[in-house]
Amino acid sequence: MGRIYKEIDFCITPDRLSRQESLFHVANGYIGVRGTLEEGVPSSFDTMRGIYLNGVYDTIEMKQAEKLCNLVTSKDVMFNAVDAQSVSICIDGERFSLLDGEVRHIERALDMDAGVALRKVDWISPSGQEVVIGFRRMASFDIRSLFTIDISISSPSFSGVVEFISESRGCVPGYASHLDPRLPAEGEVHTVPLGCILSDDGGVLLSRTKGSGIEVAAAISAGCGNAFDSEVSYDEQAHSLRHVARGRLEPGGSIRFVQYAVLLDSRRSDHPADDAISIMRVCKGRIDELYAKQRSFLAAFWKKAAMHIEGDEELDTAINFSIYQLLQAAGNDGLCSMAAKGLSGEGYEGHYFWDAEMYMLPFFILTDPESARRILSFRYRTLDAARRNARLLGHRQGALYPWRTISGTECSGYFPSGSAQYHINGAMAYAIAGYHAATGDDDYLCREGAEVLIETARLWISVGNWHDGHFMINGVTGPDEYTCIVNNNYYTNAIARFNLMYAGSVISRLAISHPEVLERLGIGSEEAEEFRKAAECMFMPYDDGLGINAQDDSFLQKPVWDISSTPEGNLPLLLHYHPLFLYRWQICKQADTVMAYVLFPDIEKPDVMLRSFRYYERITTHDSSLSACIFSIAAARLGLTAEASTYFGDSLLLDIEDSHGNTKDGIHLANIGGSYLALTRGFAGLCLEEDGVRIRSPLIPRGWIGFSFRFSYRGSLAEFRISQDAWSISIIEGDGFPVMTDSGTAVVVGLDSPLRVRL
Repeated sequence: MGRIYKEIDFCITPDRLSRQESLFHVANGYIGVRGTLEEGVPSSFDTMRGIYLNGVYDTIEMKQAEKLCNLVTSKDVMFNAVDAQSVSICIDGERFSLLDGEVRHIERALDMDAGVALRKVDWISPSGQEVVIGFRRMASFDIRSLFTIDISISSPSFSGVVEFISESRGCVPGYASHLDPRLPAEGEVHTVPLGCILSDDGGVLLSRTKGSGIEVAAAISAGCGNAFDSEVSYDEQAHSLRHVARGRLEPGGSIRFVQYAVLLDSRRSDHPADDAISIMRVCKGRIDELYAKQRSFLAAFWKKAAMHIEGDEELDTAINFSIYQLLQAAGNDGLCSMAAKGLSGEGYEGHYFWDAEMYMLPFFILTDPESARRILSFRYRTLDAARRNARLLGHRQGALYPWRTISGTECSGYFPSGSAQYHINGAMAYAIAGYHAATGDDDYLCREGAEVLIETARLWISVGNWHDGHFMINGVTGPDEYTCIVNNNYYTNAIARFNLMYAGSVISRLAISHPEVLERLGIGSEEAEEFRKAAECMFMPYDDGLGINAQDDSFLQKPVWDISSTPEGNLPLLLHYHPLFLYRWQICKQADTVMAYVLFPDIEKPDVMLRSFRYYERITTHDSSLSACIFSIAAARLGLTAEASTYFGDSLLLDIEDSHGNTKDGIHLANIGGSYLALTRGFAGLCLEEDGVRIRSPLIPRGWIGFSFRFSYRGSLAEFRISQDAWSISIIEGDGFPVMTDSGTAVVVGLDSPLRVRL
């Protein structure tokens, strides 16, 4: 059957349509197009009609109630770049609409092998004309600036004129909500028109962002295969391009309308309009060839990224859906990264968080290391901005990466749960370490990685202090945003310790192999020793009475919030309680201490981790979509199969079932990456290390027949497979590598020597 996610509708509701706008969006890492209806919906529907360009942003004012020193006063926002998806259809003068006439059948599908989103509607017009209308959308992976809409209409009985009216607008408003802090509140038009270049079958709409000054060119060309009449016009006042094509449909026949949109920006092109026109000349009239290239690209992708769950068809479809969403979101040019909602919606204003490195990047490290390096390069390109951010927050050395950003500058207005999350620096180090372990790419370390590691390590020396022989980090916020500005957050101290230790080890390695790199970066043995000493003496909170790791110095002093007595309508808590009220309770939005256990499985004794897991499980709401997947991994590591399975299902189906009630704002991409990690790192126990691949106590959920996935390590492509009685690793391409098992032995796996271990 292939990899297809499908929904069949029998009723049309605003909530269902807005959710489907996210689930059926199409993207290629540069362009993202919401799955809105070409024909449009009434203004009463809550629709987010958007086309977004990764790394293309406007800069707007962020008002602060009190002008305290160095608070953020402006921010980047991803904006609705253009409307190039509006096509009205008239059947013998009657406008097609799902709310008029009779809808016999609607089917939507995301074909992840073909790389297209499909919609098929069996419709009877108010006058009784029966037609079947098929829509096919594609964001091309072969030509990243290309988005296409392909509409075909057939009828068993209708004879008459079909009219296609395409209307593209170059300056369009974004979505806004004054009720949800996770959405933009402005709803502005972020661009000004620069004019239009007309041609016989289309034109180029030109615009520029008001604050950041980025130019966007949208070249649009459309055609109807059997049109007898066609016209193109430009409305200067509306800055819109109108294309009308008329053709004749006969019983048993079909008619096809194809629209090409080429989008470019001035960050990537010195001459966006000219380059868009040139690309359009290459693309136009080649839609079927472009489909073949899309399918070929995805065949190569799935060869490296294939994953299957045997014995649960729903979860198997969902995990492939998740993998595909990661592919759609990933920037591939070093100028951008992966936003919290990918390119599926305007939730979180298109900002990049630590989620990109900690939750999403591991998928690419395992399946496409070249893409992983390009994603990491974004942080290197913005290192100077991170240095400036550190100075604004009072640090004389090092770099502090922003909590949320697009350009590299801090865009978090509420610093207690934003800029105070210094642990984002540790995410950079952890991502670099993971990439190097999987690839052995010393060239990356020398060119980019070492500098990021050293500058982030320097920041920890600046923010921390010595007390009673311990290195302590005060006045920060961990991952749990219901507990802010604390001393010695366990997770932050753990990730800082890793950052310092790993930076020190890289410095030692480069001192032997590439001393010129250290000379260029101005790092010597004395500073490296300072990193090592701070790491060794890092204070890690522990409570003797409970036998658990305290989330921070004061967390266990607070009263425990009774989640069971909290009205369901008051979740998520952040929308119903003042932040200060939340900060005074033992209540967690998401995994915090538990996440440290996931990243560092040897950080504590198993009995301490189990007691801590049980303790924090009782007081965690999982209001954050980043939480359930982490609890799944931790439970799997602790051998709690039932709990791991439950959390995994909650995570994997979050968007498909809309369990958080806000999928309409965009998919939860970090949760998606976390679901992938729950299977690979949790159930499979996979860990890529510098000296080989380690498999830690793999297990399989009850009810599954088995699962499998492919991964890359040091140039080899391998497949992990597990059933009820055994697990195995086999090499598909490459020379192979050592595999360490629970027995403590290392076995070299090669093309002709797979490894099979009984459970």
